[in-house]
Amino acid sequence: MEDEIKKILKHLGEDPQREGLVDTPKRVSKALEYLTQGYKQNPEEILSSAIFTEECNHMIIVRDIEIYSMCEHHMLPFFGKCHIGYIAQNRVYGVSKLARLVDCFARRLQIQERLTQQIAASIMEPIKAEGVGVVIESQHLCMMMRGVSKQNSKMLTSAMLGSFREENATRMEFLRLIGQA
Repeated sequence: MEDEIKKILKHLGEDPQREGLVDTPKRVSKALEYLTQGYKQNPEEILSSAIFTEECNHMIIVRDIEIYSMCEHHMLPFFGKCHIGYIAQNRVYGVSKLARLVDCFARRLQIQERLTQQIAASIMEPIKAEGVGVVIESQHLCMMMRGVSKQNSKMLTSAMLGSFREENATRMEFLRLIGQA
């Protein structure tokens, strides 16, 4: 990968031997490996290691999980917050595993729409949740730095499964508690 990054630098009109760029190919390579480490992670394994039996049949919400991902169209970052809610049926997740799940999917080349759906679907099945809601709000540098250059734009996506899918009190409670209603 380092050789390819040197070629990119030359193509851009830079000198890869310039003092400030000598180690850039190695740094970029390491950064890309880190930013895409989700490809080497298994979402099912992340969650299965922290499922607990608990007499709990109500809504559980984790708000404001930071996300950092890379747009698959331009390989530029997008970043923001993910909110997760689910209604347990006597089985709950360890809270840190939900954040790890978000990172697992975010640390891949992504589009926000798919990311939102992947998180929701992964949470639903292992504990047979009654319902799952995932909302992501983020800013995309591909919109801010290039193209239309809209600095204050934010993208909001949601995936609602099970009892969250219908316009009902459950869905409204979730949206209210995460500050979206």
